Amino acid sequence: MSVAGISAVASVESSKLAAQHKARIVLAACLLGPFVFAAAVRLQSALPSDTLFGRSVKDSGFAVALVVLGFAALWAFPVLASVVGGDVFSAEDRHGTWKTVLTRSRSRAEVFTGKVLVALAFSSLAVIVLAASSVAAGVLIVGSQPLIDLSGVLLEPSHASMRVALAWASVLPAALAVTAFAIVVSIATRSSAAGIGLPVVIALIMQLSAFVDGPELPRRLLITSSFIAWHGLLAEPAYYGPLVHGILVSVVYFVVCLTIAYRLLHRRDVGG
Repeated sequence: MSVAGISAVASVESSKLAAQHKARIVLAACLLGPFVFAAAVRLQSALPSDTLFGRSVKDSGFAVALVVLGFAALWAFPVLASVVGGDVFSAEDRHGTWKTVLTRSRSRAEVFTGKVLVALAFSSLAVIVLAASSVAAGVLIVGSQPLIDLSGVLLEPSHASMRVALAWASVLPAALAVTAFAIVVSIATRSSAAGIGLPVVIALIMQLSAFVDGPELPRRLLITSSFIAWHGLLAEPAYYGPLVHGILVSVVYFVVCLTIAYRLLHRRDVGG
């Protein structure tokens, strides 16, 4: 396996991804969605008071970014993480091109690594675009007023912006772990529908399980718990235990899923 080989595969996969309508649609939704939400909140009298920071969306633009983050943690991140990861390998099965891909000069390790890097890069880009758009929408439409955190402490704009940025950054490890899970499902099932849909369904089940009373240990092993670990960053004083735990859980999911995915691809019959 060589850097040149990985770069060549990643370049080809990036070009293929850039030509796909779904990638453009997803990124456009990440870019425009927060502006639509902020404008709707600005125009209507009712507030999303049943969500964290929902009561503050008209008082501070930073609250808008956090409400979007809370919504994305429940519904959007599994989709953003799976839309490419769940298709990047199974697309070869759909088009019947594995025999061509795996018999070229690039090794299976290079093909695997190049595809994985592109899937991870897209998931990261989607989260970053959504984060930047959420902050921009809040500041431009509502304003950069101080934010009241979960402990009732008033955060000045500079401090609030830093906390919001850290909150959004904290979900990246979990998003990448979901991408890794989508990759292994994609390879194992050879189906894009399963690769994209199954991780979303399982993430939703995990989200619902987190609200059900039960043993603490199984709930702490749910990868989706990492999507809400940012709450500790908006308290005073901030607490980092759930965040550190979430990152460790995400790393375990990430490593295990990619290890299984590589072994499955390594054993793949190029004629199958």
